[in-house]
Amino acid sequence: MIFAIINDIYTKGNSMKKKVLITGANKGLGLETALQLGLAGHTILITSRNSDNLKNAMNFLASHQIQSFGYIADMLKEDDRIQLAKNIALDHDYLDILINNAGTQLDFPSFMPGNSSETVSQEVLKNTFEVNLFAPIHLTQLLLPLLKKSSAGRIVNVSSIMGSLALHADTKSPIYGIKLLAYNSSKTALNQFTIHLSEALNGTNIRVNSAHPGWVKTDLGGEYAPMSLQEGVKTILDLTQEHCPHGSFIHDGNSIPW
Repeated sequence: MIFAIINDIYTKGNSMKKKVLITGANKGLGLETALQLGLAGHTILITSRNSDNLKNAMNFLASHQIQSFGYIADMLKEDDRIQLAKNIALDHDYLDILINNAGTQLDFPSFMPGNSSETVSQEVLKNTFEVNLFAPIHLTQLLLPLLKKSSAGRIVNVSSIMGSLALHADTKSPIYGIKLLAYNSSKTALNQFTIHLSEALNGTNIRVNSAHPGWVKTDLGGEYAPMSLQEGVKTILDLTQEHCPHGSFIHDGNSIPW
């Protein structure tokens, strides 16, 4: 299913610079990223599992005179991902930027110290990896033909510092005590995808990177997170730009150890 809300004043007075797809963009970091890129003049494509949430997000963007296209897609479902890619290909001749933002954390209620290795269920492991790893890989593969039509394609995998093996092995690191096996390992694997895909795309017009937005006040990050949404999207936005790195794990312009 597709929804389209196009503000007449905006379309008459502006020409779009890039076409951007952001998954899981009906709230939080995804919606803030859509807002900032939309205000920069880009055409925004967003996904959500829920039609009401999607419409609310699109109305929010329209209130800022941002052109947007919305798609219902549950990243847990392979068929939804396939249909999403088909719908985007029907509606758009090319895609400039893919932001794999949709994610989940099911180990504990929040990012608190603890170790889920002895207790995490198979269901939590499977659902976490489906959303955080298999969905981004699958959707990226499906959309690569459209991205290759862009003069400067960008893929941003929204990862987390919690996926850093180096920092989890360092007893002095700030994340050492937060051992969320399902979430952390899914982000580690997503980083591996970034490394592998960047090598596969060497010599093409596409750059791919992993982004650690930071600990941000979202439903996922929780109320104790120190960063605002506006601060959190900075790294994601930086990795959509012309002079971004390729095959890197970045937070606020700095590399994070894999």
